[in-house]
Amino acid sequence: MEKKVIYELKSLYRDSLRIMGYQFGEGKPTICIVGSMRGNEVQQLYLCARLIQKFTEYEEKGYIDPQYSILVIPSINHYGMNINHRFWPQDDTDINRMFPGYNEGETTQRIAEGVFHAIKDFAYGIQLTSFYIPGEFASHIRIMKTGLEDIETAKLFGLPYIVVRNPRPYDTTTLNYNWQIWEAKAYSLYTKETDVIDEKSVNEGMNSILRFMYHQGILTKSMPGGYMTEIIYEEQMISLKCQKAGILKRFVDVEEHVKKGTLLAQILDSYDASVIEEIVAPMSGIIFFLHVKPLVYGRTAVIKMKVE
Repeated sequence: MEKKVIYELKSLYRDSLRIMGYQFGEGKPTICIVGSMRGNEVQQLYLCARLIQKFTEYEEKGYIDPQYSILVIPSINHYGMNINHRFWPQDDTDINRMFPGYNEGETTQRIAEGVFHAIKDFAYGIQLTSFYIPGEFASHIRIMKTGLEDIETAKLFGLPYIVVRNPRPYDTTTLNYNWQIWEAKAYSLYTKETDVIDEKSVNEGMNSILRFMYHQGILTKSMPGGYMTEIIYEEQMISLKCQKAGILKRFVDVEEHVKKGTLLAQILDSYDASVIEEIVAPMSGIIFFLHVKPLVYGRTAVIKMKVE
């Protein structure tokens, strides 16, 4: 294993921002795994740390094919991580909306350019990421439909779901999109949590990456198990929004199958706990995402369902 600085940003008043990479194997750039790009992505940071631990063990035992090279970048936005702030603290911009970057631009553009320059030539890219709404997800692989996507290869992760979505204009500045444009096969991996650690879904995510790498011949040690993956197109999803602000009381869990008419959640008055709104399933399906913060604003997407 070689630990190296991927990108360094000098600072006038504090230590430099050094983005570290952990490289395994000696061959051609094959697979790059990027962890927390936002300051609250603790689960993603921890998943990378677990992978580094596992790859160190595998390298010592000769389980990594030497003709391939693996790079793991556990964290990019340390400044945000240090103060538990999701975006870049100085100007509140999202590094994952700055790719492929610009080395003469704003700070986050320069960070994105420095990182992307180091990782754009890898054959496979896996980003451990989070959703813009705080909540719990069913573990899945997400792919943008750019015309360069490889859905069949994504099945090798062995996760329950692959979500395919049409990119919106703002997606063109994300890491996943730009990896694909530079001809890498790019996958976003979502696990259950973000700002807390859920060991079960961390293990599921780690095993899925090891399984993918074994099937691609990068690792020689097999990883059994996995699911018959279901492919979901984003138009098969519906978002259920609350109309009023208040305390969110949930009655279902992620990946639970519900029937039409099932009571999914209530919005309670924050002063007297009276029920001011009920959210029911408009049709049968699987709960794919749940909002987790106890207080919600009106018009917030509190549940996403994959409908039957």
